[in-house]
Amino acid sequence: MPDLITTSVSIPSEVVELQEKFTTSNPKNQLQILPQIVAAGLPGIEVLVAWLQQQRGTKPTIVMGAVYQALYSSELTAAQAYLDRELPTGLIPLASSLDVDYTQLQKLLAQQNFQAADKLTTEKLCELAGADAVKRKWIYFTEVEQLPTIDLHTIDALWLLHSEGKFGFSIQREMWVGMNKNWDKFWPKIGWKEGNNWTRYPGSFTWNLTAPKGHLPLSNQLRGVRVISSLLSHPAWEKVNT
Repeated sequence: MPDLITTSVSIPSEVVELQEKFTTSNPKNQLQILPQIVAAGLPGIEVLVAWLQQQRGTKPTIVMGAVYQALYSSELTAAQAYLDRELPTGLIPLASSLDVDYTQLQKLLAQQNFQAADKLTTEKLCELAGADAVKRKWIYFTEVEQLPTIDLHTIDALWLLHSEGKFGFSIQREMWVGMNKNWDKFWPKIGWKEGNNWTRYPGSFTWNLTAPKGHLPLSNQLRGVRVISSLLSHPAWEKVNT
């Protein structure tokens, strides 16, 4: 099989037309065109790799994340070879001020395994909070403030990138602030409560992109509002342009 980013793959005219539309469209339309390019097989993968290469050095966007997802889920070995060679840990630097490893979280989100990623996110928050939190498997609201900004940004950026911008702490904060921090409005909006009934974990939560905006990641809602209130009030989000 030819290597990627070469001229050895002949690009059919219809794929060239899709490529032109993709490169000149707005993000919303790019997401709509993307499946058609993927369906073209190796020529389409070649087009996506070339486009992604052109974006290198720029801040990752939702469209870049979607293209990465398309390559990651492709059954073509050439796509996997490119990612292994050029983007072994994904599009986002997995920065941590405490040397916490986010490689597995990146992989789970790239696989769209949101339930496992959510569980691992909680584990990583506990790891950041300290040995006591790791032992009890959940964090106190008083521990939230000490969570490093760099790490929260990394976790949030991974969720945003691999959910087409639907999931992430910064998204939840944006919605919460937009509702004047009204929890009664916030819970049903993100699908955590319907009427007087809390959404049951795990079966009643939606673990895919059909979920409401802000649905994931979860927080320790069963222990009251104080954990998520502290998390969404963390100074980290004051530095994020949501």
